[in-house]
Amino acid sequence: MQIILPIAILLGTLAGMEAFSWFMHKYLFHGPLWFIHRSHHQHRSGWFEFNDIFSLLFAAISLYLIWMGRTDLDVKFWIGVGITVYGIIYFIFHDWFIHNRLKSFKTSNSYLLGIRRAHKIHHKSTERDHSEEFGLLLASKKYFNQSPKSSH
Repeated sequence: MQIILPIAILLGTLAGMEAFSWFMHKYLFHGPLWFIHRSHHQHRSGWFEFNDIFSLLFAAISLYLIWMGRTDLDVKFWIGVGITVYGIIYFIFHDWFIHNRLKSFKTSNSYLLGIRRAHKIHHKSTERDHSEEFGLLLASKKYFNQSPKSSH
């Protein structure tokens, strides 16, 4: 397999994971799986929350695919790597930068600040319904057209 195909599979998986995650978040996490996801919209007293089970599930799927494709480094392997990379991005953006599970870093980057603003709007509602902005890496344009001071 030439290098172009694995890169295309990895990038396609990243884009697919953003779309899939948006769909899951909007229609399943804020739907029938709210009983799990609710913990993410409530104050957390420890480092973990019940909602983290979703991250463990995606990690298990990616590890399974990597394991199944390890011999030939086939499509399954690269999809598994793509899911893993998305998980790393999720941890950095969502858990570290937005929710401060680790000491957060400061930034004046308009993209990062827009993503943070959109996510804060999502968390304005602590109920299953009435949330907006369900993506991780993509958000409505209106969140990127504000001054950095309005993000805090």
